[in-house]
Amino acid sequence: MKQKIVVLTGAGISAESGLATFRGSDGLWEGHRVEDVASPEGWARNPELVLEFYNQRRAAARAAQPNAGHLALVALEQEYEVVIITQNVDDLHERAGSSRVIHLHGKLFESRSTRFEHLVYPMTSDRIELGEQCEKGHQLRPNIVWFGEAVPLMERAMEETATADIFMVIGTSLQVYPAANLVHYTPTNCPTYIIDPNQPPLSARANLHFVREPATVGVPRIAAELLAQASN
Repeated sequence: MKQKIVVLTGAGISAESGLATFRGSDGLWEGHRVEDVASPEGWARNPELVLEFYNQRRAAARAAQPNAGHLALVALEQEYEVVIITQNVDDLHERAGSSRVIHLHGKLFESRSTRFEHLVYPMTSDRIELGEQCEKGHQLRPNIVWFGEAVPLMERAMEETATADIFMVIGTSLQVYPAANLVHYTPTNCPTYIIDPNQPPLSARANLHFVREPATVGVPRIAAELLAQASN
């Protein structure tokens, strides 16, 4: 039976494909206050701004390509069961070929009803317009989990993490909750690899490996080591 690797990915892996990370050092996201474009309050104030913001994010994500970090995670599926839990809303993991991806914060290429959360639609274009409605006549919005909203897939992510043989954290500062809590759900002594140029604050624990490299360098290197281990 294959060992199970659970991977938590954040903005750092997408940034290496050219996508802007969620929040710049100035606290802005692509020139906007995060509260204005990623909160229910921002949506209530100015839905047109929010829709246009995500329309631009979609166009950028569609133009981006998966990088060596994404592809190395796909390669691990040759020898391991791999579950990716991502904080990213782009589809780069899927386009790289990963077969099991849990999107904690929603999906950029889906729209959903503002009134009925279960009415979710795949998007073929990059745009949602003001006035575009679900089948029950309510405005469509991005299917994104905004600040202040519940994270519906968190429980599933915790269950997957609790059964990991190996846990990897890639390109995240471990500052966004509840996702940052996942590292505490790993089994005792589960080898944990933190791959990021900046070492996130994490209390000492057994079997913790810091890899201070960007995803395009660190992930292929660790993946090659894990594949070699599995084939021995």
